[in-house]
Amino acid sequence: MSDKENAPAPTEDRRHARHELPDELRADVRLLGGLLGQVLTESVGPDLLEDVEKLRSLTIAAYSDPSPDAIQAAADLIETFSLERAEEVARAFLCYFHLVNLAEEHHRVRVLRRREAEGATHSDSLEHAVAQLRDEIGDEETARRIQGLEFRPVLTAHPTEARRRAVAAAIRRITELLAARDAVDLGGITLADNTRRLTAEIDALWRTSPLRSSKPSPLDEVRTAMSTFDQTLFEVFPEVYRRFDQLLTGEDAGRVAPVVPPFVRLGTWIGADRDGNPNVTATITRQAAAIANEHVLIALEQVATRLGRSLTLDADTTPPSAELEKLWKAQQVLAEDLTKEIALRSPNEPYRRVLLVIARRIAATLSRNADLAYVKAEDLLADLLVVQGSLVEAGAPRAAYAELQQLIWQVQTFGFHLAEHEIRQHSQVHRETLAEIAEKGADGDLSDRSREVLDVFRAIAAIQKRYGVPAARRYIVSFTTSAEDLANVYELARHALGADAELPVLDVIPLFETFADLEASVDVLDETIKQPAVRERLAATGRRLEVMLGYSDSSKDVGPVSATLALYDAQSRIAQWARRNDITLTLFHGRGGALGRGGGPANRAILAQPPHSVDGRFKLTEQGEVIAARYGHPVIAARHIDQVAAATLLASAPSIEERNAGAAEKFKDMAATMDAASRERFFALVKSPGFPRWFAQVTPQDEVGLLPLGSRPAKRGLSMNSLDDLRAIPWVFAWTQARINLTGWFGLGTALQAIGDPEKLQQAYREWPLFATMIDNVEMSLAKTDERIARRYLALGDREDLSGLVLDEMRLTIEWVLATTGRSRMLADMRVLGRAVQMRSPYVDALSLIQVRALRVLRLDDTRPEEEVARIKRLLLITMNGVAAGLQNTG
Repeated sequence: MSDKENAPAPTEDRRHARHELPDELRADVRLLGGLLGQVLTESVGPDLLEDVEKLRSLTIAAYSDPSPDAIQAAADLIETFSLERAEEVARAFLCYFHLVNLAEEHHRVRVLRRREAEGATHSDSLEHAVAQLRDEIGDEETARRIQGLEFRPVLTAHPTEARRRAVAAAIRRITELLAARDAVDLGGITLADNTRRLTAEIDALWRTSPLRSSKPSPLDEVRTAMSTFDQTLFEVFPEVYRRFDQLLTGEDAGRVAPVVPPFVRLGTWIGADRDGNPNVTATITRQAAAIANEHVLIALEQVATRLGRSLTLDADTTPPSAELEKLWKAQQVLAEDLTKEIALRSPNEPYRRVLLVIARRIAATLSRNADLAYVKAEDLLADLLVVQGSLVEAGAPRAAYAELQQLIWQVQTFGFHLAEHEIRQHSQVHRETLAEIAEKGADGDLSDRSREVLDVFRAIAAIQKRYGVPAARRYIVSFTTSAEDLANVYELARHALGADAELPVLDVIPLFETFADLEASVDVLDETIKQPAVRERLAATGRRLEVMLGYSDSSKDVGPVSATLALYDAQSRIAQWARRNDITLTLFHGRGGALGRGGGPANRAILAQPPHSVDGRFKLTEQGEVIAARYGHPVIAARHIDQVAAATLLASAPSIEERNAGAAEKFKDMAATMDAASRERFFALVKSPGFPRWFAQVTPQDEVGLLPLGSRPAKRGLSMNSLDDLRAIPWVFAWTQARINLTGWFGLGTALQAIGDPEKLQQAYREWPLFATMIDNVEMSLAKTDERIARRYLALGDREDLSGLVLDEMRLTIEWVLATTGRSRMLADMRVLGRAVQMRSPYVDALSLIQVRALRVLRLDDTRPEEEVARIKRLLLITMNGVAAGLQNTG
């Protein structure tokens, strides 16, 4: 039977299912859009609003009309705009996207709070996960697994956040004003005042340049991450622990010792990841650690002071324990004048006075007052536990396990370092540095880069000495190809600090990125655990080991389908290897925000992992716009952590592991067929002669480097000779901007067609979690593509063969994805995403058409004056910013 005979039947409309907006969200969007229109009229004139409305009407009409003439009318209008007017229109649509995004986030928060108030629970929550585990493995084993739960989000500075910090701040203020309209019954003057302030903030947003004047420095990126810590993470992490503990202890919550461990540990690459980023130096890493230390100590001191002032329990009603009396005496010896002053203000209040001294000691730790400072976070924790123990002994458990417990959790979670700074460097840099040392000696006339490599180890030692070992003990080797690549790190440390010096504690983590590296991973690990330094660390850590997997480069290497299958296979083999070698394994997932970089719902991805590859521990990178989306609002952050923690626990449930193992075995032949077919199709495109040049023609790939997103260059500095050296982020970003999203789906249509049996595909979709997750993620990716717009980008190139290949595969993938899901339209069962795409797509179309115009001028007309070219590039960058905001993902 031919492929054509088995192809799914065509449908009249393969675009998107229609989803109605909730009334409250619709009202918010109408309010904010109306105020933006008022601002545009007041600041520029009614003619700007008229042009915006004309373009908006044409793209909305075209969204429902697939004929070429419909979208051409919008393109014709854009051609009539002057450069100045085109920029104004683009900025107007960009502002609109910011407002729509914040309205959607606000509505999500509104729904989450409403469900909580109604007592509703989610099927993917910790409550449901614990209930299922108890049913399957019993209470005792469930409790043991909860004690071993770990979630390790690692913030990275990958340049995928297109918004300026000033823009983000304005959006936050608008969100607060919008929330105020829900929080109280506003009316009359109060409502009018809120509307006035909203209008003023939208006016400020409109007048704020959407583009940074220069690329942010690594320390700018560090400070951006710190704002997330200050605004949400410091309070949200212990709040999640509290909610989980209430779930487990029920009515006894707050009166008995918590049973939930502080299971979140924050990591960061920001200011520490130097792979291909010459702007990250040893000095920068030290400064990044110092900034983090400052933020966490300020936060801890504020909580301790507030708690000390409120804990006014009298010694007569709540007598201090012998341990608390001993602590107070030690404090008196440490700071006689201070304790006298506090005692005068806190007569007969032993808890208040001890905690106020603790707060002063935290402040002294920040100011580096050696006489009063804590040496390490463990000393602070010990003092807090003495206070807590005394309260329990005195019969005041509610005081012991209320805000004091929150502070204890915060110290346990963040220490004095806030986040674990993880160093990353390319294996080739290590090899070249060692070769130079072998030639010249460690103290010889080394190159600047080699000296910098050695300085990093001195920085690690200094950071560990000042802030504690967890502050900087992980060292990730990107593009690990052999065990020698890991041994090189220890050798470099010895060269840096001297053979007789005490070396810093180092956990060297292999990062397997390419398809070949994933295939060789177990062999490399076999050799790695034979190394003396690794054996020593395994003995010290209870045989704990981390292995990192790269999603983005593997996808760029062999295409999204083959990469997905290869990553699953590698995880399965590594997990089996760890069990054979009695190793407690943590797999570190280098997932990006975009679907082409391993993005998508994290909880579903966790539940599709191979048996024993999770075992209650999950670690992943969080970057760019994903950090803001997942952790920018406390309610959403708490919900995200709840989902991930639930999936991390549930992934090792017997039923889940049996399901995944059984599906992998049942569909292994199907996986092999898809792998071969998709890879052949992917290589037919990317290995075609002239592909890199064509890719740069039909996407804004070259211009990505002009957009000041982050401190990292768009290409690795090791060589600049081919597409292989292009970083995965601009690779994804460029295809996304062109409305093709090729990195998320290319090759899947061919892979599904190679199976050729819709019934078998539908069975796999029902029974094989990995396959179902891949299909759903591709459907989300395809939802943000648009063939009519894509054709206009592809027309910028001179290769009809490659353009045809892309468009044919796009159509083929849509057809076979729908055949696999059994649905007639894209996003039919994804209500929230469907309405988000539906609400934004016509407006994204407008920006895309403006961007195509700018690209066409840059590509085809090199006679324009330099000043005009600069203006066109600025217009291009604004549209790139706007498309990123509209699609809600960049790289």
